Amino acid sequence: MKKLVVLLLLVSFVSNYAQFSAPKISAKKTFHDFGTVVEGQVVNTAFEISNTGNADLTINNVQASCGCTAAKPDKNILKPGEKTAIKVEFNSANRLGPQEKYVYVMTNDPKSPDFKLNFTCVVVQKTESKPVEVKVPKLKLSKNQYDFGKVEEGKLVEVKIGLKNTGKGVLEIQDVKTSCGCTAALVSSKKLNAGESGNIRIELDTANREGIFTRTVTIFSNDPTGPNQVITLTANIIKRKA
Repeated sequence: MKKLVVLLLLVSFVSNYAQFSAPKISAKKTFHDFGTVVEGQVVNTAFEISNTGNADLTINNVQASCGCTAAKPDKNILKPGEKTAIKVEFNSANRLGPQEKYVYVMTNDPKSPDFKLNFTCVVVQKTESKPVEVKVPKLKLSKNQYDFGKVEEGKLVEVKIGLKNTGKGVLEIQDVKTSCGCTAALVSSKKLNAGESGNIRIELDTANREGIFTRTVTIFSNDPTGPNQVITLTANIIKRKA
């Protein structure tokens, strides 16, 4: 009689344990919004799945609706408390407007055998962007060398050399430097709009000089292709006649 009672109690315990011992699938989030997606763009996200039950959770299959793919989880069997991730990818090619897609996770959870995840987005048409034109200046000199020829010592000679902005941006003359104190240079304008012209007036003082004489004038500007342009000046300085 006692053995029969013990057997009945054991059967009852096993039955109750089996009834209350079951896996339970849970997700940190079951919905994701990608927001606005440009047509043709591929977007992805990941859903974290966990087993909050008290028996092993078996992931039998993962199925995605049209237009998206779902990767298999890192683990197919989750012990109580364990987690895994299901990665979802959506290709928006040939789709426009609001989109809502589903991913079904099929498990041995008796209450949620087909666990549903979903995401949304709005696919907008791809627009071709026109290349932005970068307007840059370009300094062109009418000449980059000048020969004064024979000059009597002590004379002050000068020349004007033309400047033109052949680019599309505003040309800025940032500085002008001469190779010695015997040369002076002055530009007519420090800013030239696209297509505008100006000049640089250069003076050469031949006092106390003799023979072949060479000096340079350097123009510094915001021309990206020629920021430092050099003008070379030459003269044959002869002795002053008595």
